[in-house]
Amino acid sequence: MKYLVLCEGQNEHEIMNILLENDLLTFTENDLLGLNIYHARQITSSALVKTELNIYPGKVSVYRIGDIQSEKIRIPIEYKEKITSVTKYCTKPELEILLIIAEGLFFEYTKRKSKTKPKTFAKQYIRCGKKKYDNSTVFYRKYFGNNPDLLVSCIREYKRINGAHKSDEGYLADLLK
Repeated sequence: MKYLVLCEGQNEHEIMNILLENDLLTFTENDLLGLNIYHARQITSSALVKTELNIYPGKVSVYRIGDIQSEKIRIPIEYKEKITSVTKYCTKPELEILLIIAEGLFFEYTKRKSKTKPKTFAKQYIRCGKKKYDNSTVFYRKYFGNNPDLLVSCIREYKRINGAHKSDEGYLADLLK
């Protein structure tokens, strides 16, 4: 069995790649369909994902990473027998919450939570060196790439302070070793 990991956004994709590169996930590159994590919202939106599904002869379990979990993964009829399960791992309200936690600003953010989205808050208060947060994969790579232990601690802290997701949603922390 292989895992097909689909990331809703490019930043989720970058975070997952940092974790994979540093051997911090419960699975390795060899456990992944096509040896990759994919940036794709749906199976049908990626020709590469479909090609890998067509090539691999065995069963596949899908992990979907993202902050918008209301969109259901559509399994094309040709893969109904091949795909055994779909599990959602949620980063809501937004992935920027990890940066807010890393900077020790979660309490400050919660005071403004009802009025401010994490992305807006991060653009106002988060920096990496002299560069302000700009919602780019480069920013996430520079911020967490050389300090994956900080990323892991923020992911675990997010789960601790956030409480429960819906019963069919996991946390990124659930994918950590």
